[in-house]
Amino acid sequence: MSTLATADVGALLQLVPVQRAGLALLFAAVGLPVIGVIIVGLDIMPVRFAMMHVALFGIAVGLITGLDPMLCALVACALAGAGVAPLARTPDGLSGAMGLLMSLAIAGALLLLAVSGVNASGAFALLWGSILSVGTPDLIVLGALAVVVPALFWWRRRDVGLLLYDRELAECSGVPVRALTAALLVLVAVAVAGAIKLTGALLVDALTLLPALAARRLGRSLKSITLWAIGIGVAVNLTGFLLALWLDWPPGPVLVLTAGAVVLAVHLISERRTTSWRAPASASRPSSH
Repeated sequence: MSTLATADVGALLQLVPVQRAGLALLFAAVGLPVIGVIIVGLDIMPVRFAMMHVALFGIAVGLITGLDPMLCALVACALAGAGVAPLARTPDGLSGAMGLLMSLAIAGALLLLAVSGVNASGAFALLWGSILSVGTPDLIVLGALAVVVPALFWWRRRDVGLLLYDRELAECSGVPVRALTAALLVLVAVAVAGAIKLTGALLVDALTLLPALAARRLGRSLKSITLWAIGIGVAVNLTGFLLALWLDWPPGPVLVLTAGAVVLAVHLISERRTTSWRAPASASRPSSH
């Protein structure tokens, strides 16, 4: 295993592409874990898979037309997220729609690339990420997500909390469920597309779901879960990125493994605490029979 000396890592951190990558990960750590809270809370796991395929379709369109592939991916994902919002009344209905969307998107992308004769290596390279190629537009998108997503949570925290807890209760409480669900789905779609360069479409869970899964084990309310998710995201992204630089390894897999280790550690710690708390409580609690 090859590793770099501390001085070498310091020299790498002076490079503009590395600095941009680190800033992008910092922005992502603020906005994307909150997106993970939404995905887990709404039980819309299939959405992220569908948006990966839609992003690939958008990238193919960009390569053929000469437009910015990532911009095309963002637009395609945003339109797809808004388009499937009416089908999100139940997780089952959304799952079926996502399966259809995935199939159509990947088929359309492959057909476009084959018919046009464009080299598909550029499109499929983004499946594994290209974090050092992060540019100003990518930073703008991730920075906007870092502001908009937490701001929406804070502004409509009661409505979001009710929607994530129980859709029917939210409707009875006067929450604009359809409009809010559509807005959240668009944010999820744009977030998945915006994070593709950082870890690749196949590993985007490291920036979204994994911090949220760990936070759900630690938080006791939507506010605390969200804060935990952001904190874990910042710690995982910065630690994983520095570790990848030091080991001279690809950042994407290192970020995933770092986040996965945190999730497992939190799970084991919370399980031990639960076990240690239950034993004396059950022994001292009087019988109800």
